[in-house]
Amino acid sequence: MEFKKAYEALKQGALIKCPEWRGYWKWEDNSIKMHCKDGKTLDIRETKNVGYTLDFILRDDWEIVDEADVKDLDVQTFTFGEAIRRLKIGQKVARKGWNGKKQYIQLATGISYVSTGGEIVNCEHDAIGNKAIAFVGTSGVQMGWLASQADMLAEDWITADKEGETNGD
Repeated sequence: MEFKKAYEALKQGALIKCPEWRGYWKWEDNSIKMHCKDGKTLDIRETKNVGYTLDFILRDDWEIVDEADVKDLDVQTFTFGEAIRRLKIGQKVARKGWNGKKQYIQLATGISYVSTGGEIVNCEHDAIGNKAIAFVGTSGVQMGWLASQADMLAEDWITADKEGETNGD
């Protein structure tokens, strides 16, 4: 449903969320409280990335959920679709089940390489521009990482902080 309808339900006591979220929004103390995947609660007026929050508000796939739907949610994880969305806004993400700590993927931009002739070549692709997904692991960086079927169907994606540590280790 459009946010306008979800907002009316929210003000009447309903909990709302977007389909891929592991958290939800709730009307409390005359404001929207964002109950986040990491268990934190944030007043919408305190959001640090207004554009990110507005992108959600402009969506038309809001859902109404009840307490039973959200009390058992694993608020630490999310889907591959959400992982891709987060990559596009600059976050690092990882699978909770990946073996090594400090393993994650991130969106790389400004990609270039040195040809065998010593020339610097700036990569450019009609569909994706100058971007690729980079896997950062214990052996270094693998450019152009490809997701497996298991990765795409998994719902155990988590964020990784600046040092690559995963939230959920």
